[in-house]
Amino acid sequence: MSATIEIVEPGLATTVQDLGRIGHYNVGIPQSGAMDGLSADMANAIVGNPSDAAVLECTYMGPKFRVSAPVRIGVAGAPVPVKVNGEERSEWQPIDLEAGDEVSFGVIQGGTRYYVAVAGGVDVPVALGSRSTYALGALGGFEGRKLEAGDELPVGDPAEATEPREIPESVRPSFPKDVEIRVVRGLYDHLLSDAGRAAFYDSTWTLTPVADRIGLRFKGPGVEWNEREQPFGAGSDPSNIVDAGYAVGSIQIPGGTEPIILHRDAVSGGGYAMVATVISADMDMLARLSPGTTARFVEVSLDDAVAARKEMSALRASLRD
Repeated sequence: MSATIEIVEPGLATTVQDLGRIGHYNVGIPQSGAMDGLSADMANAIVGNPSDAAVLECTYMGPKFRVSAPVRIGVAGAPVPVKVNGEERSEWQPIDLEAGDEVSFGVIQGGTRYYVAVAGGVDVPVALGSRSTYALGALGGFEGRKLEAGDELPVGDPAEATEPREIPESVRPSFPKDVEIRVVRGLYDHLLSDAGRAAFYDSTWTLTPVADRIGLRFKGPGVEWNEREQPFGAGSDPSNIVDAGYAVGSIQIPGGTEPIILHRDAVSGGGYAMVATVISADMDMLARLSPGTTARFVEVSLDDAVAARKEMSALRASLRD
């Protein structure tokens, strides 16, 4: 009989996630998946899983769970005390559990999210090619929602896992309180005035508590828009446009005051101007930011963005070398 994970306490917002649901954004279904994909991948590497195995994404306050049979788990991401039957264990390395063992977590010590992988993966049904939870659409994961007390999650065949490993400290992500976010110019950058563009790139912005799987809102000095006659079908605010598709990582500034960066569960289109787009290599870093973190937007070229993506791909490939 395969092992199960019984949720004793669900934590604040614990969901099942994998690499994401790619290929359905054109019909309004977000990719979802682990917000901090690198940390999720590291958790999987610890227990010998492939990178696409489903894990638990734990936000701020983690769950308490009990296992029904011997399993191996790995925890990676934001620093947090890990306890097995009340005894402290370590992140970033394999943890072997026996039947009936109970795992709990202390108070998060930085960042926002950490990930729990189990050898064999969390074996919930595949929905549109992914086990990821899209809670707003009640799709995927465990019954399309965040976990609740009493849920029992099946575990896949651990025989398919390779040798476990510890993640070297040199490649573990950091959780700073001041960051640079690399961006390329967006399709509607031209709607900003010169002063507005300068304010966007030269100012320091602070992450607000309004930050979740849909997007992250920053506060700062605001930006100025060029004066123009709004096109038919757009709203009256200068940040409004006639509806257009959004890329993941798009930055909107409704009203010109607070930039919002769209993340994994964001809608695929709407009526706000996209002034810039965060490069893919920095999206995991964004997911680690906690409220109060200060940030500056740094413009890079498309070539720079592609090079950074290659570096990130190489890092993730090295986890299983």
